[in-house]
Amino acid sequence: MHARTIQRIIPALAVSEGAGVAVRRSLGTPALRNLDPFLLLDHFGSDDPDEYIAGFPEHPHRGFITLTYLLDGHMEHRDNMGNRGDLKAGGAQWMKAASGVIHSEMPGQSEGRMRGFQLWINLPASEKLSAPAYQEFAAEAIPEVVEDGMRAHILAGEFARRRGVIDDPNTKITFLDIALAPGARFEYLLPPGHNAFLYVFEGDTLVDDGTPLPLHTLAVLSPGGILGLKAGNGGARFILVAGKPLHEPIAQYGPFVMNTREEIEQALADYRAGRLVAPL
Repeated sequence: MHARTIQRIIPALAVSEGAGVAVRRSLGTPALRNLDPFLLLDHFGSDDPDEYIAGFPEHPHRGFITLTYLLDGHMEHRDNMGNRGDLKAGGAQWMKAASGVIHSEMPGQSEGRMRGFQLWINLPASEKLSAPAYQEFAAEAIPEVVEDGMRAHILAGEFARRRGVIDDPNTKITFLDIALAPGARFEYLLPPGHNAFLYVFEGDTLVDDGTPLPLHTLAVLSPGGILGLKAGNGGARFILVAGKPLHEPIAQYGPFVMNTREEIEQALADYRAGRLVAPL
């Protein structure tokens, strides 16, 4: 089985989301519209409250899953399913929007650092109008593995014979948060056939083929098996994400992701008429 190497490097693009939150977007941009089954990756992080305090007021979603991982800070969730989330540093939130959810994500703090990721994961056509669902996991629920020069938090998938708390039966995703000491090596066997990427958000790394990965870049990985890399002199921290592709057409308009233009038009009509959520 061939080793995983870097196919493309995508620098994160600075954008404004929600009511003015500064984010770095690498997946879901003109450079990389999607990487089946993944639709979007936003990295938000700032010590300046002016860059996050307005949050993400009430907005809709249909047809996909959001996975939010909070590295630092405090975020409060509200939705029209009646869920009340309280996401704190190290915690994760998994929301299957499916037939439709209207929710808000607002800071639970007025100062200090707010930092994390939001990943959009596509749903197959058979699941797009299924019932919405919501799960939240505190930091202490997420498995951690500490070895020589390496620390891993396992949100989804398997690492060092530990399994993550999130399981998507459709895409079988892997989501690891890996921190490496300066010069430390990391090797991991990714599931064959799964599309994969990594995103560096602290320090820098070198992969086995000698390709450097600077801060705030996303690397699309080639097909294969084992990924090998080494941290630079300043150490490194990155997320490693993989998933089984759905191989279905994607029609997207803002927060709606369906398979056809007609389904997007129906989602817009349902939202305007106040019937976004299908009967449960």
